[in-house]
Amino acid sequence: MSTSRTAPSMRDALYEAPGPRMRRKIRVGTAVAGALVLLAVAAIVRQFWVTGQLAPRYWSLFLQWTTWRFLGQGLLGTVAVALAAGAIALVLGLALMLGRTSGVRPLAAVCRVVTDFFRGVPSLLLIYFFFFVPAQLGMKLPSFWMLTLPVALAASGVLAEVFRAGVNAVPRGQVEAGLSIGLSSAKVMRRIVLPQAVRYVIPSLIAQLVVVVKDTTVAYVVSYPDLMQNARVLITSYDALVSMYLVIAVIYILINYAINRASVYVANRTGVKIIR
Repeated sequence: MSTSRTAPSMRDALYEAPGPRMRRKIRVGTAVAGALVLLAVAAIVRQFWVTGQLAPRYWSLFLQWTTWRFLGQGLLGTVAVALAAGAIALVLGLALMLGRTSGVRPLAAVCRVVTDFFRGVPSLLLIYFFFFVPAQLGMKLPSFWMLTLPVALAASGVLAEVFRAGVNAVPRGQVEAGLSIGLSSAKVMRRIVLPQAVRYVIPSLIAQLVVVVKDTTVAYVVSYPDLMQNARVLITSYDALVSMYLVIAVIYILINYAINRASVYVANRTGVKIIR
């Protein structure tokens, strides 16, 4: 007899199940909040109408194939940066985690400082660093790498901590059992700990792509033709700021929603419980 496994909700993890009276209050509160949201949306649409932002000239550009082709080219640029930065961050984050958990105190201290540095420094500041410093040293980086490298470095600090959390989730008894049969610490990590740790954190690794994708929106700093940069070009050409930003926001929301759903799907397939 098979039972369906579902990931626990945040409510299940933190609170007891609500009783009948509380459920009625929740329904009433939800209805009131929904009505307020609808009123706010109506007020925004009315303001757009009053100021002329709903005029056809601001939206007719989306009926042109060239507009979507140009946005599609920018989307491909965003995907290329996100995938490259994600791959680099994955490798670097794993290396930082291995160094921090190696047991070699100098190496662990260095990896801890590097991890905390990349976690604490805004990716935009790193982008400015790669934009100005290499040029002053006589190095010419393509705009792709001016954006990809800082985004990857900023994400690597977070991924290092994600990997470390996965390693800490592996039962200590399994490590001790591996050591007791004569395996070295390196072999225990490679054969016992890492396979399980990676399985635990795969949903979190996928979800981290959301942050990577959002970090690419500052590509205008290095003039890299990503989705946002191409949208800014169209805004300048058609003077359609509100309509263009609304469409781009919907595209980013759909991308990030797809990534989140992918992480939930992988979590359910692998049996890893996540709180959402």
